[in-house]
Parts: sequence; structure tokens; C-alpha cells
Amino acid sequence: MRTLRKLLLASAAAPFAALALAGTAMGQDGTEPVQIGLIVPVSGIYARPGQVMQMGAELGIEDVNAAGGISCLDGALLELVVIDSGDSVEKATNAAQRMVAEYPDLVGATGAYLSSFTLAVTEVTERANLPLLTLSYSDLITERGFKNVFQTSATAGAQASIALPIIMDLAEKQTGERPNTVAIITDNTAASLSSVERMKSGLLDELGLEVVMEEVFTPPLADASALVQRVRTSRPDLLFFLPTVISDANLILQKMQEFRVDVPTISFGIAIAEPEVLNVMDPALLEGVMSAVANWGVKGQEDLIQRLNERYGEPWMTQNAISTYGDMWIFKTALEEACSRDREAVAEALRNLDAGPSKYYPGGTISFDEKGRRDGASLTIIQWQDGVPVTVFPGELAVAEPRWPSE
Repeated sequence: MRTLRKLLLASAAAPFAALALAGTAMGQDGTEPVQIGLIVPVSGIYARPGQVMQMGAELGIEDVNAAGGISCLDGALLELVVIDSGDSVEKATNAAQRMVAEYPDLVGATGAYLSSFTLAVTEVTERANLPLLTLSYSDLITERGFKNVFQTSATAGAQASIALPIIMDLAEKQTGERPNTVAIITDNTAASLSSVERMKSGLLDELGLEVVMEEVFTPPLADASALVQRVRTSRPDLLFFLPTVISDANLILQKMQEFRVDVPTISFGIAIAEPEVLNVMDPALLEGVMSAVANWGVKGQEDLIQRLNERYGEPWMTQNAISTYGDMWIFKTALEEACSRDREAVAEALRNLDAGPSKYYPGGTISFDEKGRRDGASLTIIQWQDGVPVTVFPGELAVAEPRWPSE
């Protein structure tokens, strides 16, 4: 795509450069645009998710502006500024420092994809009093007493607490038996480790699940043979696996096929449901695999999903697109409440939002608690069915009925 080619060329020429994509769009009366930052990886091994986040943000900016922009600021339009966080914590920190130094007019930002990146970026944005919305999962993000960080996703620990009882009930309903044993394969990123920590701190015991195998790896994997062999030997009733890099998810499932390891597989996060999975894997291999994710395209968003497909060629809407799309509407609401371009006023408006039920996020409302976590945030459970990962929970947003993965 032309926009992405231009973005990647610019990143290669000037690493960590911030790229203003909306030009010099003005309000109806020549009002200066209101700048919103998007700090995400658009280079390195995490570039693809960052690019999808940009797609969602661009559609959100377009729709907010088409709806009149920020009415209390004389119809000022939103302008998206994209900052490449790179593919390491060090690069993300440097990018955040450049962002706050070079774009003093930013009123807010969203990002930064991986929780480890978000933890680093928010150390910088907090000192600059720049409000940041994030879909990152790690519980640590909103455990530090920061006042300018707002987590739109349920935390990793909360997601595990929500998802596991649903999965257990589904297994019992469709097979007549509750699983007793589980194997866990996880990478060592912050969100994945937070999920596993919550499971092992009492949740698995509460559900009667015994961990018969656990392995932590550093992405990217070179070979998944040893991991999958251990799963095969332990013979679990369930496999929980938590990769954040798509190549790792692919490699694990490919090895499972090669070693004929046939166990119901439950993931957490979207690595297993990225469209690129189909470039290297037979859809039949994915059939029935479930994943608990913070957000996904759901019933009622068909027109938006179609626009994403027509504009960018995306076959479905992942959390990376729908969450950043929704973030633009949250910033619009906060800007209208603050009626100011001052970032501290916008942050205060975000802290005091009471905007009713969430439209682009599952569960809860568009309001935040004292830690910056979205009140009542829930999740979606998706499942590969007939070559497409579809939402099967919650019921009111589902586009298909769940099917228990066959053994």
C-alpha cells in the first residue's frame, strides 16, 4: 500500500522519525489542527501490528473530522502524527523522548503495542504530562501511580480471570467433562508473563487445573521442537500458549502438526489470528483454535470492517485496528469536555469521563478508575472457524456460536 511504503521508506531514511500524515488539514475557518500522536512500531519485527494500528487511527481521524471535528474548538480537525517506536525497549524510549521534544503541540497520544514498549514510553509521556491511551495489557502499566496513562483494554490478569472460566464451562458443555490438566507455553514479554502470573497465583487452582508443563521462551523462536515435544510427553487436556510474535505462533502450530500433537489450544492475544497466518499455514490446522483478546471486530461494526478491507485490504478487524479507531473518538470526547488544546486539561477530562457504554471496546463504559483502567473492561473470545477468526464471546457481540476444539 502506498501509505505504508512511504512510511517504511521514511523510517529507513530517518529511524525513529515522527511522520505527520494528515498534512496541514484545517478546520472550516482555517483553525489549526489538533495533533494526536500514534507511537507504534513501524519498523523491525513488530512493524506489521504497528501498521495495522495506524490504519485504525487513520479511519478514526477521518470519521471524527467528517463528523465536524472538535466543535468547541471552532471545528478544529484532528491530525495524526505517527512516531516509529522501533522494535526494542531502548528504541521505544528514544522515540518517546523525541516525540515529546519535537511535537510540543501534541495534546495526546496512543500506542505503543507491546506492553514492554508501553512501560518504557509512558515513563517519558508521564513526565511530559502527555495523556496516552493504550491497548497494552500488562497490569504494571497502571500500577505505578501515573496520572496520564489510560488503559482501554482489560489488564492481562483480568483477561485471564474472565476468559478461563468461560473456556472451562464451554469445554464441559460441549464434551461433558471439565479439563483437569494444562500445559503452558509463553514468551517472556510483559503482557504474556502477567497473564501466566495471574493464572498461577490461584486461578488455575480455583478451576481445578493442574499445570503439567510450562516453558518460557524469548522471541523470536528459532526452533519449537523441544517445546512441542514436552507438550506431547505431558499429554495435557488443554494447551495455553501466549506468543506475541506471529512467526512464533506459526512455528509452534507447525511443529504440533508435524509431531501430531492434537490438543485443544487456547491462546491469549492476537498473534495466532493475524491475517498473515494464512500466508504460511493451512486454515485446516487453525480450525477450532481459540484466543482471548482485548478487542475484535464484532456484530454491529460490519460497515467499518468493510471500509478497512476496501481501504487497506485487511480481511478482518483485529484489536490493533478497532482499538486505535476507538481511541480517536475518546480523544474527541475529552477535547470537547476540556474545550482546550492544553494537554493537562485533556488529561483531566479523560480522568473524569463518564461517556456511557463503550461502543468500540467490549464491556464497561468509557470512563477510567483512579489507576487509569477502563471501568468494567471485558474482552472478546475469538475462534478460527472455516478459515476466519470470528468473535464467539460475549454473546451480544458474537458473530458465531463457539465450537469446542476437537481432539
